[in-house]
Amino acid sequence: MDWLQAIVLGIVQGLTEFLPISSSAHVSIVGQLFFEGKDPGAAFTAVTQLGTETAVLVYFRKDIWRIITHWFGSFTGKVEKGDPDARMGWLVIIGSIPIVLLGLLFQDAIDSTLRNLWITVAMLAGVAIVLALADRYGARNTRELKDLSWRDGVLFGLFQAAALIPGVSRSGATISGGLFLGYTREAATRYAFLLAIPAVFGSGLYKLKDIGGDPSTAWGPTIVATVLAFIVGYAVIAWLLRYISTHNFTIFVVYRLVIAAIVAALILAGVLVA
Repeated sequence: MDWLQAIVLGIVQGLTEFLPISSSAHVSIVGQLFFEGKDPGAAFTAVTQLGTETAVLVYFRKDIWRIITHWFGSFTGKVEKGDPDARMGWLVIIGSIPIVLLGLLFQDAIDSTLRNLWITVAMLAGVAIVLALADRYGARNTRELKDLSWRDGVLFGLFQAAALIPGVSRSGATISGGLFLGYTREAATRYAFLLAIPAVFGSGLYKLKDIGGDPSTAWGPTIVATVLAFIVGYAVIAWLLRYISTHNFTIFVVYRLVIAAIVAALILAGVLVA
């Protein structure tokens, strides 16, 4: 991987991580175009996601710090156990369990079989339909994060776990699940950001051991891509939260369907290798 490729892939990661369009699919597709048919791999994708997830920590730093301090405070009696922020800490932990367990159980398939581009095409198109239905169903939703139950916390986690398959989209799956459960777009999106923190950092840190193992994942370019992913990702978070307050997800549904069709055509034309 050269420096230009790292710059492009870092920007792609930052642009697509938080939008419901699948960052892993975009990194894989763009990576193949740059690497003449070679996928940059799960390790590169997971590590560059550390950059975008750090953007979440910075953007929501006040909320995250309050949740952490209240969660720890609930053990010492300084904060009531029923405190909303302490409870949110538990909900994030419980909601992260499904993706951790499934990620470990199916690690080999995630790193190989599931990265087949035909699967990615199917997921891009399939989740587009799911997102469209969820958006239509949730247009008048009124539930906020304060209404989040333990059952819904686990269900959110199961929806997030679907993003282990490239093309699904972590935010797309989690937000769709939240809309079906009755939560507003803003509430579902914010919880999707918070819920991703343990899973993404866990995956990225675990995959650090695989960086540098071959020329396509050299340390220098990977670091550059990760830093760029942080910068671009921060800007995307700010934009998306403003956007969803007055718009629906139709633009992302259409985009997913168009990209699915383009990728399928490129595979059939031999430009991309499935």
